[in-house]
Amino acid sequence: MIRVIGLMSGTSVDGIDAALVEIYGQDLDIQIELIAAKTYPYPDELREKILSVCANEAISMQELAQLDDAIAFAFASSALNIQASHEPATLIGSHGQTVYHRPPTLNTLAYSLQLGRGALIAQLTNLTTISNFRAADIAAGGQGAPLVPRIDAALLSHPEESRCIQNIGGIGNVTYLPARRDNWLEKIRGWDTGPGNSLLDLAVHQLSNGAKTYDENGDWAASGNICQTLVKQWLQHQYFHTPPPKSTGRELFGVDYLQQCFQDAEKHQLTPADFLATLTELTAASIVENYRLFLPQMPQRVLLCGGGTRNLYLKRRLQILLDKVPVTTTDEVGLNADFKEAIAFAVLAYWRQMGNPGNLPSATGASQEVQLGEIHQPSAE
Repeated sequence: MIRVIGLMSGTSVDGIDAALVEIYGQDLDIQIELIAAKTYPYPDELREKILSVCANEAISMQELAQLDDAIAFAFASSALNIQASHEPATLIGSHGQTVYHRPPTLNTLAYSLQLGRGALIAQLTNLTTISNFRAADIAAGGQGAPLVPRIDAALLSHPEESRCIQNIGGIGNVTYLPARRDNWLEKIRGWDTGPGNSLLDLAVHQLSNGAKTYDENGDWAASGNICQTLVKQWLQHQYFHTPPPKSTGRELFGVDYLQQCFQDAEKHQLTPADFLATLTELTAASIVENYRLFLPQMPQRVLLCGGGTRNLYLKRRLQILLDKVPVTTTDEVGLNADFKEAIAFAVLAYWRQMGNPGNLPSATGASQEVQLGEIHQPSAE
């Protein structure tokens, strides 16, 4: 048994999710116990700086170094706080903060940059820290994302039931888990489905003149009417029709894309609530469209996780579009839906420490299974 802290901040840049977990077992045959979990919001100034960099604002190398340090300090503080009233951990798995992600092309490897350097976190916490998880998969020809499918296989697969594990963070990503039999591991698929909360959060911030950062429970969107003509138009985007493996981020579904959505909506004379309802429908419909186009068959159950699980209107729209396929959350099968991604990076760190691979080539497109993450040891006293 090892006690591990998982640290994660996603494309929504809400804050740092920290999970303190105990992990038992080997490779895919593991069990976890969640000891503590909490989200530590970024200071407003730091969050705004991260968002501006993600929106392609030019900064100097000096500013980049300062931002890298600031994020590392915030991550280290979260790690120290989450274990303050518990028996301490011996290992940290830190995803860091993604500020740039470029999928591979025919002639170019993928590139993904996460700030919040692990070496500094190790020094500040005096704990072995594993970070930069995406680099090894990218070097093996993969997308570097999504990295959760192997964890989903270990923790959420079922002997009789096929499942989709749908994370809705800033970006949505899915893991398709066939029933656990007949070479099931080779049949697992995973990819980024497209926008999750990122466009909605940006739109709410703009429509509320900065007074709100998200649509609580989806109530604002629920009060509007969906413009299906716009949804159909937006679903023609090439990304939704690109076969997996594939990954994306704010570089594609960010500020520029949202402004195009606002322009497209002008001729339809939508109210703010109508626009949010339509944008929410894009997230739901793009998820379902990805399933219909690229899954070998529709799943028997969909389990949601991530911040989008708290958007009750989005969840309701997903259930309507998926018809008879039940939509629940990973909470209902024993894995915390809010902190699943942080738990995942604790598991990835554990696997790296144990010498196990962390990626699934069938999901990322890598040429082989590889160990993920760079190990940083604190300096000896």
